[in-house]
Amino acid sequence: MLQEFKDFIAKGNVMDLAVGIIIGAAFTAIVTSLVTDLINPIIGLILGGIDFTSMYIVLAGEVPQGIGLDAAREAGAAIFAYGAFVTAIINFLIIAFVVFMLVKFVNRLKAVAEKPDDVAPEVKTGPSELDVLIEIRDRLSNS
Repeated sequence: MLQEFKDFIAKGNVMDLAVGIIIGAAFTAIVTSLVTDLINPIIGLILGGIDFTSMYIVLAGEVPQGIGLDAAREAGAAIFAYGAFVTAIINFLIIAFVVFMLVKFVNRLKAVAEKPDDVAPEVKTGPSELDVLIEIRDRLSNS
């Protein structure tokens, strides 16, 4: 049983999956930073300096006016954090687009790899047997 487990782990697909998960986690951190640190400030600038990620509506509980999302959560209020949700949607769209481009690139590479190599041009080594026979027939008929 232990040997079977070792064989399973050593298979290429499992290792590829592990590498994919690790790279995916690192990529998610990059996209989250891109959205939080670059895109949301631009959206906030367009919306008049509003911190987009901290937008929320208090559903129940007492929250002092103008405090941030984290402070509202710490106050124990039930909040509807639509800014965080929109940020998650932006993250998803960016990740989905990058994955789409990656799959498109990989499919293009697969298509090139599966395409048969160009056939080498035939090297003419001289007339074929048929060509010689046709030439003999033509000369005999002309004589």
